[in-house]
Amino acid sequence: MTDLNYPAIGSFALFIVATLFITVYAARRTRSRKDFYVAGSSIGGLQNGIAISGDYMSAASFLGLVGLMFIGGFDTIYFIVNLILSWAVVLFLIAEKLRNLGSYTFADAVSVRLAARPIRILAATATLAIAVPYLLAQMVAAGTLVESLFGLSYTQGVLIVGVLMTIYVTFGGMIATTWVQIIKAILLVGGGTILCIGVLVTFDFDINRLGGQAVGAHPQGLAIMQPGLLYPDIVSVISLSLAFIGGTAGLPHVLMRFFTVPDGIQARRSAAWAMGIISYFQFIVLVIGLGAIALVTDNPEFTRGGLDIIGGSNMAAIHLSQVVGGSIFMGFICAVAFATILAVVSGLMLSAATTISHDLFAGVIRKGVCTDAEELRVSRLTVVLLSITGILLAIQFKGQNVAVLATLPLVIAASANFPILLLFMYWKGFTTRGAVAGGYTGLLLAVSLIILGPNVWVNVLGYAEPLFPYAYPTLFSMGACFLFAWLFSITDKSRRAAAEADAFAAQLRRSQVGELSPGLTARAKA
Repeated sequence: MTDLNYPAIGSFALFIVATLFITVYAARRTRSRKDFYVAGSSIGGLQNGIAISGDYMSAASFLGLVGLMFIGGFDTIYFIVNLILSWAVVLFLIAEKLRNLGSYTFADAVSVRLAARPIRILAATATLAIAVPYLLAQMVAAGTLVESLFGLSYTQGVLIVGVLMTIYVTFGGMIATTWVQIIKAILLVGGGTILCIGVLVTFDFDINRLGGQAVGAHPQGLAIMQPGLLYPDIVSVISLSLAFIGGTAGLPHVLMRFFTVPDGIQARRSAAWAMGIISYFQFIVLVIGLGAIALVTDNPEFTRGGLDIIGGSNMAAIHLSQVVGGSIFMGFICAVAFATILAVVSGLMLSAATTISHDLFAGVIRKGVCTDAEELRVSRLTVVLLSITGILLAIQFKGQNVAVLATLPLVIAASANFPILLLFMYWKGFTTRGAVAGGYTGLLLAVSLIILGPNVWVNVLGYAEPLFPYAYPTLFSMGACFLFAWLFSITDKSRRAAAEADAFAAQLRRSQVGELSPGLTARAKA
């Protein structure tokens, strides 16, 4: 059993106590469905921007990316650059229009003009397909941290996260989740900055010296400064880029955060703040990754030789923190990483629960005839069921790199949600028939090709060769979604399609000023 890391346990316990107090406070303020789902749309642009960055800067963007850079060097920059580009898409194309059109979920927005029932069923299906693997990535990271540092087993770590996130979401709703994410974002950016400065101080702020030592330490040598170690073909690079650029704008838990602010202007401000914070953090990750290569590779205290790091590649940043700042600083970074996992998991769970209860149960099954109490009861039951599912799957996926796991839901979001949202906002000829055909085609193709590709077929299922050669099929699945959505829309000559085209002008006005005509209001509620 691993020796107990008391600084890590103390820092983590302090975070847990603080967030549980927040949950109690939030539970007292959560009186309605709107409070539970979107904090009463009362969060300011700056607060929401910090919370969004906290929601998005997951264990994958910290532990996973540093671990990937430790192994593959330059190719990790594809992740970093595309993370930043993805927020430019959200800022300029999505955020303000989405807030002006919707109430709780992106299906609310799309249902303003398109038929609500099939759209909500599609949204619920896609949300579950996105939430489960994303949840899995965070739970795997949690189990790895606990196993390596807290003196507990991997399974116990997964169980701790499952119980805590259930408490946060079930009792505190979006208010508690928002403040947990804000605290976590401040801790993560602050801790990452200190770790980055520690690396730079070690090398006297000489980036060339840092890079030179990293090249000398890595078994691949100068190749880590060149593309090709992780993704040797252009299709993989394009697909990975599309997964981030489209996937971010299609993640349900990210989109849901834009409904927590009072208007479209604050939504755009939220996106701008999030983009700035996330961009800064990606620069930090780049320096930390080089530092991990330079200072942890072949270090007998943390590796079994070369890149065979104790605890797996996800532990590279944690081991680096001990090299730079000793056991107390490592304990703090461990606690921050664990807080990161809890915050992201809470946001994921809340978005999935909202989609199931609001879109599927209230909107489809009960056809809008549903009390707040009934809807919230379904939300809380969904949280419990998803927690159990996440725990069971995380135990099976032990050891998988969390950056890879977290990229898979981005592929699904980019292939199912993003094209639907973009076409709905900007194309007059888009119809319900096109949305359903394109959405399900992109979703099914993305999930099928991910399973048949190397990340699952080889790394998880253990087969020698993948049936689909590329790790990320976004180029094919997103392309198919756009193609089918366009084809089935232009061939739809029904009366409903004509009415949907006529309603585009009213939708456009509302997306610009946030005001909805009486006729569309009735449709949105239907």
